[in-house]
Amino acid sequence: MAVKIRLARHGSKKRPYYRVVVTDSRNRREGRPIEEVGRYNPLTNPKTISLDLEKIADWQSKGAQLSDAVAALVRAAEAGEKAAAEPKKSKKQLAKEAEAAKAAAAAEAEGAEE
Repeated sequence: MAVKIRLARHGSKKRPYYRVVVTDSRNRREGRPIEEVGRYNPLTNPKTISLDLEKIADWQSKGAQLSDAVAALVRAAEAGEKAAAEPKKSKKQLAKEAEAAKAAAAAEAEGAEE
């Protein structure tokens, strides 16, 4: 039996969320899985990835193959564990921070002159 770890789409029309499932490769996308090992929601900001990496590693040791999408999610989850994901800052926010840093440096230089 060829076992795959892949995404199963759930949710309503144009509002998808995915479950990461272990299933026989011949089953349908929403067919009955052997086991659910995680979830992925691309609609939240930042995207929500919750995977049981231990179960995935266990299934891989038994010969299960990751789909391309799940492999990318596993890499992202492993990178997320190493460095906590911070929300991206907008260009305006970055400009404000740079301006505040310049003002602080100018005030510090002015204080050092006295």
